[in-house]
Amino acid sequence: MAVQIPTNVTLVRQILVSFIRNEVEKVGLRRVVVGLSGGVDSSLSALLAAESLGPDNVLGIMMPYKTSSPESREHAELVVRKSSIRSLTIDISPQIDAYFERFPDADQRRRGNKMARERMTILYDHSARWDALVLGTSNKTELLLGYGTLYGDMASAVNPLGDLYKTQVWALAEAVGVPEVVVQKKPSADLWEGQTDEGELGFSYRDVDALLYLMVDERYSRPELIAAGFPERFVDEVTLRIMNSQFKRRLPVIAKISQRTIDRDFRYARDWGK
Repeated sequence: MAVQIPTNVTLVRQILVSFIRNEVEKVGLRRVVVGLSGGVDSSLSALLAAESLGPDNVLGIMMPYKTSSPESREHAELVVRKSSIRSLTIDISPQIDAYFERFPDADQRRRGNKMARERMTILYDHSARWDALVLGTSNKTELLLGYGTLYGDMASAVNPLGDLYKTQVWALAEAVGVPEVVVQKKPSADLWEGQTDEGELGFSYRDVDALLYLMVDERYSRPELIAAGFPERFVDEVTLRIMNSQFKRRLPVIAKISQRTIDRDFRYARDWGK
């Protein structure tokens, strides 16, 4: 079904550039680190950060595994050259292989999650070394579907893309100047050879974005979504994904003992007291 998701790329670009600058500077810092995978999300985050903070204040870290696609590395390096940000390459193969020597029967999901979390520990280590914040790269589609690794690629200190659907990311990436080859390629976390996001999900980003926009932003009910032309099975599958991944979008649940419990009764803005 054709659904037009409103995307004023000029306005969104201005908002996100200001957002990054404000959120970084309000905690007394001026720099960010971002994991560069060669995909459109991390590329867009990096270019927005370079525009916001200046390229010298952005560190893009490439963290390939031995089976990672050489194309991913090439595309990440394209973004480094395009944005003029600083860069660093760290091969995660030794630590990943050392761990799975003890668990050789681990499936692809476990290995992929381990790689994602290893990469995030590296980003946070270098954020401490460099007095910087970790810049997020997860988009709204991924967050709603739970399509990401908790404390891995879903972790960050500041996320400029979390309220943009994947189709909006593509539109903004083109406007910002992400290399065309990066924007046009099939989305992939590059966790194993031949892996693609849409192949794993079982549907296209454009199809699910249309459904999610009406479901979440326009608050269509299930009967309204079906009446709009979405198959019942598709509506129910996506609804179940959103419900089952809610725990990934919240802080860990704390057992309530006192009168004021963190994230329940004791709730303040991130910059409270500034």
